[in-house]
Amino acid sequence: MTPSDTLILTNTRVVTQTDVLDTGTVVVRDGRIVEVDDRVSTAPGGLDLGGDYLLPGLVEMHTDHMERHFMPRPKVLWPSPLAAVAAHDAQIAAAGITTVFDAISCGQYSDGSMRRQMLADQIAAVKHARAEGLLRCDHWLHLRCEVADPCVVEIFEPYRQDPLVRVVSLMDHTPGQRQWSDVSKLRQFTSDKGLSGDEFDARIRKSLGDQARYAHTHRLQVLEMLRDRPDIVLATHDDTTETHVDEALSEGATIAEFPTTFAAAAKAHGAGMKTILGAPNVVRGGSHSGNVSAIDLVRAGVLDGLSSDYVPMSLVHAAFVLPEITDLTLPASVALVSANVADMVGLDDRGRIAPDQRADLVRVAVADGVPLPRDVWRGGRRVC
Repeated sequence: MTPSDTLILTNTRVVTQTDVLDTGTVVVRDGRIVEVDDRVSTAPGGLDLGGDYLLPGLVEMHTDHMERHFMPRPKVLWPSPLAAVAAHDAQIAAAGITTVFDAISCGQYSDGSMRRQMLADQIAAVKHARAEGLLRCDHWLHLRCEVADPCVVEIFEPYRQDPLVRVVSLMDHTPGQRQWSDVSKLRQFTSDKGLSGDEFDARIRKSLGDQARYAHTHRLQVLEMLRDRPDIVLATHDDTTETHVDEALSEGATIAEFPTTFAAAAKAHGAGMKTILGAPNVVRGGSHSGNVSAIDLVRAGVLDGLSSDYVPMSLVHAAFVLPEITDLTLPASVALVSANVADMVGLDDRGRIAPDQRADLVRVAVADGVPLPRDVWRGGRRVC
């Protein structure tokens, strides 16, 4: 019998950093990968994966998907924060994601949003579930600081020393610039909110006023609050111009999240920042808000990683789509959703199928051209 602390996964297409081993074997002991072989194992107790792919566990550094479980309908807060976190965690794990940075908004950019109410409950529930071992995935926190919000500094301050906070992004969703340079796209995006034309215009005027009053000062204040947290990775969000990128570089940001133009992405990548776009952008064939195509950035060699953003399953889906429509190999494409992202956030013990890495692994079958995670292991323990 195979020792109880050993897991043997065999007859599987192992996706390493450089190759796909068509009939490979991965041996795990005490939660770590100890052997990767290109042959089928004959050892007793091995788990035959029937030729399915074996990928490293996916790493997600920006998903606001948890909010959907806390507020499943407009203005409806779910009564159990723990249940909401558990539902989010289950869906994330089922998508093959083993490490997730839950992106929680510090601030809001529309009146009537309930994000302020949700923030404390989300953080407390994640911390409680994590401490009690109730989660399938390894959860960390990514706080999204909406710098034009009048209260962002006081919202962020209680959490700036929290050890689970490992990524902070500086965001400004003011209409007329960055993500919403085309205000008509914002009008389309908020069409289900029931706003009249006058109400929409009033919201725009208020947003512009808040940005003028608060954005620059709050940006500086948040940066000052991060001076004693060198372990926190700083990202900027929706950079649109080269000037935006220059500002990010001067502030010490190392990740450019969702740059909206080719010029901004190319400038950031060329300057040494890591660029990340949404996997839904790849699966859909373009941005839902009319911004730069992730596929174009891949073809130009200026995209470093992908985020599932609002659709967890899009991460594994995009990894298999890109080799079909670009020159990327499958290992290089998988790196965009695993090793590359792990490196961005300072986690060098995962994201690769290699000896001494954490045994975060995903078995993926392809049905009708769609990659479907079937089994997921975190630290050698099956979680899904």
